[in-house]
Amino acid sequence: MTFLDFEKPIAELNARVAELRETADAGAIDIEQQVASLEAKADKMLRDTYAKLTPWQKTQVARHAQRPHLRDYIAGFVADFMPLAGDRAFADDKAIIGGLGRIGERRVMVIGHEKGDDTATRLKHNFGMAKPEGYRKAIRLMELADRFRLPVVTLVDTSGAFPGVQAEERGQAEAIARSTETCLQLGVPLIAAIVGEGGSGGAVALAAANRVLMFEHAVYSVISPEGCASILWRTAEKAADAADAMKVTAQDLLKLGVVDRIVPEPLGGAHRAPAVAIAALGAALGEEIDALVALDTATVRQQRRAKFLAVG
Repeated sequence: MTFLDFEKPIAELNARVAELRETADAGAIDIEQQVASLEAKADKMLRDTYAKLTPWQKTQVARHAQRPHLRDYIAGFVADFMPLAGDRAFADDKAIIGGLGRIGERRVMVIGHEKGDDTATRLKHNFGMAKPEGYRKAIRLMELADRFRLPVVTLVDTSGAFPGVQAEERGQAEAIARSTETCLQLGVPLIAAIVGEGGSGGAVALAAANRVLMFEHAVYSVISPEGCASILWRTAEKAADAADAMKVTAQDLLKLGVVDRIVPEPLGGAHRAPAVAIAALGAALGEEIDALVALDTATVRQQRRAKFLAVG
């Protein structure tokens, strides 16, 4: 387990427990009572810490490298997944993965950002930062789902769209705008889930949905706290202050009407018990799909329109 900076006291207790267990294994010393006491203390410290996380600390949790990623969610609750690649114009962007599958008994189109979980896969998936061809692939898959009357599920986890020169030359802003427009025009239900970091237009392009779910310790904002701090204070060191002001947490965004439902995470974040987090999200998505699938095209569009007009 990789511990974050604010978790260092918990890490020290866990290290002490590990040392005691090694001592016990090396001899006949009975330290179970002492170990149990330290474990209880570490558990209480973990509960107390995560009960009062600051927005900046939540941002760190949302970015934790060991959080589940798109491929983990697909493996966990999407049956018979069939990936569909390419934008039929330029290339296949590995930062966005999409395809057909089943959640429960419902056939769906699943689309989302993939960040990767080690150096090789992070480079392959460009750290989840999509290029124009990624958003055009998403548009193609959403339109395909609309044609065959399949609900669309999107899983958002990106710091933002790729800001490179080549992406801009290929129409990054236009691709993001068209993807957002497609989300809003779909005649089938669209359910989005912010599973980690939802950053900038790169996130909104897949999240203009009928229902927006958000993990308890995920974050969602128009710009990263570091980017905001660099603009306002000319230094990224003010990122914690920016995170406080920007209302990036699930709890704040639920109050503002930007998201519709918070999905609880295991104690200490989704990275501590990935299987539990994946199951919780799968169950929540299944409930949302069942609630929306019977709606007709006009109602689906009107509901989505009313939702976004009401924000703010």
